[in-house]
Amino acid sequence: MKRGYFAISFSDRKKFTKEIDYLVKAFAEQNIQLLVFVDKYHFKENQEREMMATAFKEIDNSDFLIAELTHKSIGVGIEIGYAFATKKPIIYVRQKGAEYSTTTAGCSVFVIEYENETDLVEKISQAIKEINL
Repeated sequence: MKRGYFAISFSDRKKFTKEIDYLVKAFAEQNIQLLVFVDKYHFKENQEREMMATAFKEIDNSDFLIAELTHKSIGVGIEIGYAFATKKPIIYVRQKGAEYSTTTAGCSVFVIEYENETDLVEKISQAIKEINL
């Protein structure tokens, strides 16, 4: 089974429940497991090193990374940098009209601007086919 890593800031997670639910379901139908790091793991303030080591290990065990950056995030930027350094394909997604990140786009194989959860699933599904995992 193929595996994707979904990077989103912890503080923004609740704003994207519909999008993530749609993606998890659509990927499961394609036999792809989508790991949403902030859903699976919870760390305390003094566990920063453990958190990042765990994130890097999960990225290592994934076939690609999806970065949701409708709102820019330092943590997601670090995950992108690590995935890029380890040659993982990166798909950069943001809602239509959100600020564009040139650094993220420069690391990504696909840049997707979406209008709603259905549009997002359609565009990411096409990108995954083109990556040819």
